[in-house]
Amino acid sequence: MKKFINKVEDIVTEQLEGLYLAHPDLKVSTHPRYIWRDNNNHVALIAGGGNGHEPMHAGYIGKGMLTGACPGEVFTSPTPDQMYECGQQLDNGHGILFFIKNYTSDVLNFETAVEMLHFDGVKVGAVLIDDDVAVKDSLYTSGRRGVAGTVIIEKVVGAAAEQGYDLTQCELLARRINNGTRTFGVALTACTVPATGSPSFILADNEIEFGVGIHGESGIERRQYTDLNSLVEQMLQQIINSPLYTREIREWDRMLGVWQEHQVTSEPFSSDDQYIVLVNGLGATPNAELYGVFRCLHQSCQQHSINITRNLIGNYCTSLDMEGFSITFVKVDKEILTLWDAPVNTPALRWGC
Repeated sequence: MKKFINKVEDIVTEQLEGLYLAHPDLKVSTHPRYIWRDNNNHVALIAGGGNGHEPMHAGYIGKGMLTGACPGEVFTSPTPDQMYECGQQLDNGHGILFFIKNYTSDVLNFETAVEMLHFDGVKVGAVLIDDDVAVKDSLYTSGRRGVAGTVIIEKVVGAAAEQGYDLTQCELLARRINNGTRTFGVALTACTVPATGSPSFILADNEIEFGVGIHGESGIERRQYTDLNSLVEQMLQQIINSPLYTREIREWDRMLGVWQEHQVTSEPFSSDDQYIVLVNGLGATPNAELYGVFRCLHQSCQQHSINITRNLIGNYCTSLDMEGFSITFVKVDKEILTLWDAPVNTPALRWGC
């Protein structure tokens, strides 16, 4: 294995220090590890998860998006003390909202941090993101995984916080967007985790993994690869024909200081809806190929009378060096679209500034 790294154990810290040096408006703590920006005026938004999905999440700290991020080791959840210290650092009285991708270890650790902050007097909330329609449960999760839809949720809620939405309003908005978000991913090759030094699976030249997540896991099915048009149409069918998804979600009750379970059902998609579409590379897919994907997707959507009102194409939620991509649809209304169009200025996402 050849990688542009020094020691495996130093990867995350060295990369964070590089990000900080390139963007001195950000601040970094290495013990425990988190990165943040100053914020005195609105709800603080904090995300986190294992390293290996860059630019998510640290690349999205900035005006109109996140306030802080807690990176774990590669494909390993950050620890509660990272989230707790980041929350304490960013507590300005307006509240802290955590975005949690649905992976079991992330959920456990974030929930612990929420409880620790609450009992220390910090107003705190949490939103679970579970947009991957490929699975109902997986090796890593109870329920659907949280994947690239996270990027769009963080952008829209980031704009809302910037415009003065309070903590409850930010929570409700994030949950509403999550219920209207669906993602499906495929891979031509596996990624190589530096600590192991070998690909997580091997495919023949004519094979793909269909329905992959973002942690190097195999897909739900190994398929023959024929051509891009057919593959994109198959993925689109998985998204638009995904049945309504009902599950029990734990939500933090700030008044009572307990987790409450609520039954939640995803939003139906219909031909009258408008969508933000994300074609997301998984780390080793060139942008040129991603635009080829979008061309196929756009044609398929026209054939099915699906209205793409905004798009985002590029590597935004990766799986190290996996050659593959995911497609995300987010059902939007006027409020969500206005917040999506609002200015954003972060290391990895920027417009309107």
